[in-house]
Amino acid sequence: MLTDSDIMAVLPAKDIKRAKDFYRDKLGLEPSESAEEDSLIYRGGHGTTFLVYQTENAGTAKNTQMGWATDDLEREVEELRGRGVVFEEYDMPGLKTENGIATSEWGKAAWFLDSEGNILNISQRA
Repeated sequence: MLTDSDIMAVLPAKDIKRAKDFYRDKLGLEPSESAEEDSLIYRGGHGTTFLVYQTENAGTAKNTQMGWATDDLEREVEELRGRGVVFEEYDMPGLKTENGIATSEWGKAAWFLDSEGNILNISQRA
């Protein structure tokens, strides 16, 4: 029954205004609508969406919470760095980044934190 339903990622924000500024200034995204006073909805490609809502629980997850697929990871990373986005460096079994980018047989990926401490990702399949 969920096979044909739209999917919406949901991200927490301690400060919804700060999050809105980050997504606008650093990622170049504008909310398409607001579901409630303390939430924002962003639209992506192919009908995808994500919701950012205000809660004190923001920044507590230690895993990737949302990601974007791209066909040119290096270009996206360079552009985002130019906007002030800082990419994470990892060195653990099965995952090592160099200059913020991990490469493996599945492709390439880079991770960064939003203003609320959420771990976001950009990936490019091989």
